[in-house]
Amino acid sequence: MTKVVVYHAVGCHLCERALRVVEEVRAERDFDLRVVDIQGDPELEARYREWLPVVEINGEKAFVYYVQAADLRRRLAAQAQP
Repeated sequence: MTKVVVYHAVGCHLCERALRVVEEVRAERDFDLRVVDIQGDPELEARYREWLPVVEINGEKAFVYYVQAADLRRRLAAQAQP
């Protein structure tokens, strides 16, 4: 199953928007979703703070700052191809 991870921080309006888009697409397509709050984790803060939100698909960075539903659908479909 495709794994999607959304790195976010509380109070980040772009993160909130990205999470809404990801949830919208998840209602249509089946994928494993993990939402990670980076606050309080020095390693995650250093890696992701300047890029939030960050969306990874199967361990690869797919989106930063903005997620468009059509683009996410396309990327998920590409992951499903053999």
